[in-house]
Amino acid sequence: MFISTNWLKQYVDLSHVSINQLAEDITKTGVEVEQVFPPIMDDDHLVVGYVKECKKHPNADKLNLCQVDVGAGEVSQIVCGAANVKEGQYVIVAKPGALLPGDFKIKKAKLRDEKSEGMICSLQELGVDEKYIDEAYKDGIYVIHEEVVAGQPAAPLLNLNDSIIEFDLTPNRSDCLSMIGMAYEVAAIYNKDLSLPNVQLEEAEEQSSDYISVEIDDQQANPYYGAWIIKDLQIKPSPLWLQNRLISSGIRPINNVVDVTNYILLEYGQPLHAFDYDRFGSNKVVTRLAQEGETIKTLDGEERTLANHHLVITNGEEAHAIAGVMGGEKSEVQDDTTTVLLEAAYFNPKTIRQSSKDHGLRSEASVRFEKGIDITRVKEAASRAAQLLAELGGAQVLGSIVEEGSTEWTHEKVTFNQDEMENRIGVKISMDQLTSIIERLQFDYETDGKTITVTAPPRRQDIKIKEDMIEEIARLYGYDNIPYTLPTGEMSQGGLTERQKLLREVHDYLQSAGLYEAVTYSLTTESKACRFISPDVAMLNVTPVKLAMPMSDLHSHLRLSAIPELLTSLQYNVARNQYNVGLYELGSIYTQTNGEKTQPDERTRISAAITGLWENHAWQGVQKPVDFFVLKGILEGLFDYLAIENVEFEQVQLEELHPGRTALVKVDDETVGYIGQVHPTVQKEHDLQETYVFDLNLDEILQATNTREGYKPITKYPATSQDLAFVVNQEVAQAQLEKAIIAQGQPHLQSVRVFDVYEGEHMEKGKKSIAFNLIFQNNERTLKDEEIEEARGAIVNQLEKEFDAVLRG
Repeated sequence: MFISTNWLKQYVDLSHVSINQLAEDITKTGVEVEQVFPPIMDDDHLVVGYVKECKKHPNADKLNLCQVDVGAGEVSQIVCGAANVKEGQYVIVAKPGALLPGDFKIKKAKLRDEKSEGMICSLQELGVDEKYIDEAYKDGIYVIHEEVVAGQPAAPLLNLNDSIIEFDLTPNRSDCLSMIGMAYEVAAIYNKDLSLPNVQLEEAEEQSSDYISVEIDDQQANPYYGAWIIKDLQIKPSPLWLQNRLISSGIRPINNVVDVTNYILLEYGQPLHAFDYDRFGSNKVVTRLAQEGETIKTLDGEERTLANHHLVITNGEEAHAIAGVMGGEKSEVQDDTTTVLLEAAYFNPKTIRQSSKDHGLRSEASVRFEKGIDITRVKEAASRAAQLLAELGGAQVLGSIVEEGSTEWTHEKVTFNQDEMENRIGVKISMDQLTSIIERLQFDYETDGKTITVTAPPRRQDIKIKEDMIEEIARLYGYDNIPYTLPTGEMSQGGLTERQKLLREVHDYLQSAGLYEAVTYSLTTESKACRFISPDVAMLNVTPVKLAMPMSDLHSHLRLSAIPELLTSLQYNVARNQYNVGLYELGSIYTQTNGEKTQPDERTRISAAITGLWENHAWQGVQKPVDFFVLKGILEGLFDYLAIENVEFEQVQLEELHPGRTALVKVDDETVGYIGQVHPTVQKEHDLQETYVFDLNLDEILQATNTREGYKPITKYPATSQDLAFVVNQEVAQAQLEKAIIAQGQPHLQSVRVFDVYEGEHMEKGKKSIAFNLIFQNNERTLKDEEIEEARGAIVNQLEKEFDAVLRG
């Protein structure tokens, strides 16, 4: 929204306020100023000149020698190259000393041996944007057709001395989408009187009802419609003052009829529309919802197909306008128009918003209808427009607007008390101050002791509850005047919670392990939402949560696993020649366990997917592809990093995972997720080579984390290493053997590590050899050989007894 300060001063006395102060004060009261545009120029050397004589330059074919009266009897000789300069014209003259936009200073000069004392200016040279310039003056000087006097200042005449303020309005302040609305706001800020337009309309004895009638089919979509007939109208350019007002607000002048409707839109915030009555083709206006598939050609030349929820203005048969959005081409005001049907209406904001959105037409009118206009001022705005059309077009306004519907408005009443206001704002405000602010806002009110009841005017549709009035009081009291205080009561130093610290540690570890963090969509397709679900989630008997209004089929359901989207991310990277990729995601899945209409539960998971080479040292000739044990090692490192004990990996077969390379992950015998290779058919589906994934319940893992300090002093006593290799049946898992070794090797066994597994031609069929490295150590003394041998014997006996293991020599 652009506001001309010259225009604003017509309503409020701002003689004591600078433009920068005005912008600052408006911002402090809650209406944000986006930008302030200073005057294009305000130079006393820029004046109106009268061309007394114009003849060809004696030494140049394309130059003219002009004798120009620049006021006070002073005649200046000016050399001008414009083709449209003529004797008897009033023009804009930049006298010597004038500084034009672009730091172009005018000086006395000689052009082809003839002196030139200034410059006759075009609008472009004065800094006017070309889009606002009439075609007649785009290639020449500007000629004034108004009553002017030679020598008068030209900057005010062309509004070049105007400062423009651009506002960024919040959606609730629709009242500020008009000059009068902003005038109310500024008058309240400075406690000034408001001078509103004086509407004095002379109506002809002939009645508008003799020419037109109004019918409303849908009262909800169109609560009020008024039509006025204006006859004997002359279509011509608008006067300079009106063109200046429109240009300052970013609207291009067209002709006096269109310009008046735009002027009223800016002044009152009331959109109007003018139909050519003779082209309208009927003596009645019928507003109705469109028929499905009905078409209309709008003013922009587009043929538009309507739906049955679009409100249209018709002549009883065919549509002539999309209500509140854009008029039709058929009844457009043209140069030969003499009779105008002036529309002034109130349309339902939701109806206009839907029409505007469906057709991709967001006009100045639709914006105001969408946000809500003051229905009580519709007829006043129409009267003001009719008055201007009569003045500027020599027309006669036929008697009485023809109307249907009502402009009545139910006023909101808001009640609050002084104590409540002081408590909310945090400052002592007397009743006199409260009532003074309400009077500045020009709200009606009643008092009862400390209680105030305010009646909100229809222009302020944002005032509905007492919190709205608290805001009004606070902003006009002045946010700067509210004392700041420190919080009272018990306070503690800010910091991360234990959970936040652990989450950061998980991120740090996985990134240091060589994985890259990914953030994928929580919304996915229904089929993807049902894939790679972990057993600990599946046991909850959940189904994917479906969105009520999904934006697309690709994002219709909430995920139950992050793995499908991580595989999609791997596929995206591999397709772009990034073959070695490891991604992890710390995010949420969404489960609904209490019925479809309930809020889903959000559960935190940690997931990863890796493919390609894990190590690739070309110079050393080392290449290690990703395998199950790479990812398992990362997980074991994570559990060790978080000091989680009693972790087990139990072989399992899961859908969409390799049947021989998949394991459940358990913590304290509770399943927390899985790890494994993606099934070859699924890998092929995603154009991937061998790919490994894990998906874990991070909430359960963090609960099992030991957050106590785990420091152990370094012992000075030596450790003893023992290597034991056992031949066992192939179905015996290494984890089973390791668990038995740890149990029998206490109290001195410190660690167990597998360093060799052999199955081959030198091994009995159905058997395998597993070799363990055992470390024994005591922190307080050196262990004796007998103690180590005793532990070794207990381990061998237990494995022989429990697993039929044979110790290899």
